[in-house]
Amino acid sequence: MVQTTTDEQGLIERLRQRDTEAYHAAVQRFSGSMLATARSMLDPATAEDVVQETWVTVVDAIDGFEGRSALKTWLCTITANRARNRLRRSKRETLTDFQAPLDPALESRFNEGGSWIQPTRPWGSESADDLLSNEALKACLEKHFEALPETQRAVLMMRDIQQMESDEVCRILGLSGSNLRVTLHRARQKLFTMIEGFRETGEC
Repeated sequence: MVQTTTDEQGLIERLRQRDTEAYHAAVQRFSGSMLATARSMLDPATAEDVVQETWVTVVDAIDGFEGRSALKTWLCTITANRARNRLRRSKRETLTDFQAPLDPALESRFNEGGSWIQPTRPWGSESADDLLSNEALKACLEKHFEALPETQRAVLMMRDIQQMESDEVCRILGLSGSNLRVTLHRARQKLFTMIEGFRETGEC
């Protein structure tokens, strides 16, 4: 851990010195996380544009980096802010859906704190790998994931797919811990409910 911190501090200093090799190293190291952050809110092409724009600003913005978070968190936060700006310009709702009422079909499964009252039914002998080997289900999952509100999609991407820590996700998206928990519950519940329906009917 100490070595990792020291390596990052060295990289930051080299970026501040406008070291081209350090810049390329940072792009290779962090672009994947930044793209995943942008992709959780935007379409693929726009997400790539936002990440490229973010890297352009990093050249000068790195001088103002105070080290209050990890470099990756700082970069993903800038990326998320730029993605939100793109959404605002397109007049789409952004990062407020945790305050909206639940869908009627899901409301009875949550208590006021956002925790499940009625969990999803067991998947029997099927493992997650068995379920995901079903190409039709994978396509259905992708469809429903893309249809999630921006906050839910972003939180699910960062926590469950990228395995980011909760505190890191809260900093990047500007959410409180309670809002994060509620949003993640809702996103997971929607996808699990879709899987239940698929298993019962074979339809997306």
